[in-house]
Amino acid sequence: MDTDLTDIELIQRITNRDSKALENLYDRYSPVLYTLVKRIAVDKETSEEILADIFVIIWQKSSMFDINTGNLYSWLINLSRNKTLDFIRRQKGLITDEYNEEYENIVILPNISTIIPSNDLSKTFSSREKIYSAVHNLTEAQQYVLSLAYYDGLTESEIAEKLNIPLLTVKSKIRVALNTVKEILAKEDFQ
Repeated sequence: MDTDLTDIELIQRITNRDSKALENLYDRYSPVLYTLVKRIAVDKETSEEILADIFVIIWQKSSMFDINTGNLYSWLINLSRNKTLDFIRRQKGLITDEYNEEYENIVILPNISTIIPSNDLSKTFSSREKIYSAVHNLTEAQQYVLSLAYYDGLTESEIAEKLNIPLLTVKSKIRVALNTVKEILAKEDFQ
């Protein structure tokens, strides 16, 4: 398999049932996806199980990726986050709905906007220091609230309840934090 294939070429081949393309995508993305999954799930065995489930979903649902977005990287990251949070919530008994194809299509599979600039693994790695710096310029409270929202999948209301602070304070912290990161990255010409 040609390792120089673009992400879009790989997903198109996977949609056409090319198992070598899936292996290539796994080799390219499993380290970063596993890191994200393990950050959320913590447990090594659970993380490995979830990662395997993610690649089964990719194999079965690759045709649901909108090629017009050109953003497979974002789709994979969001798919991994959604699947991991769903798995953890089910383990904790927070979700009792039956897991079926319709549920997976609505809740697990991400819907990436064509407005979002395309991204890929190499672009993300080359911008890693800028992103890290932008996030670490936030206050600890802002970082914590964003972590609760992204990694723990808590809603703003759940964060407010967990931290015993007003909902408007949570909304404000999230909005200010995201705007701050956006401004810092814009100053550094992050694209």
